[in-house]
Amino acid sequence: MPKATKNTKPRTTPAALKPVPRFGSEAAERAFWETHDSSEYVDWAGARAIRLPRLKPTSKSISLRLPVALLDAVRIEANRRDVPYQSLIKVWLSEKVAKKTVA
Repeated sequence: MPKATKNTKPRTTPAALKPVPRFGSEAAERAFWETHDSSEYVDWAGARAIRLPRLKPTSKSISLRLPVALLDAVRIEANRRDVPYQSLIKVWLSEKVAKKTVA
């Protein structure tokens, strides 16, 4: 097997790769890959980056209690901008998190 360079794993030849098991469900596959290193099963040397422009991020519905005055202020601002108030809340939350991660 070829030697590893600094901070990298040794490259595995395709013949030395382990076969990817068959999974009974997506949950079983997810559990497997959470505990196994994919480089033992897949030769990533030929991988290339791709863009998936139509892929939508998953979202989850939550229940959030807000003071009436705050919700009214958000709705007024959303109406002024001609956007749904839930969308405006998402934009504001996203902007705030982005600022926190940069700082």
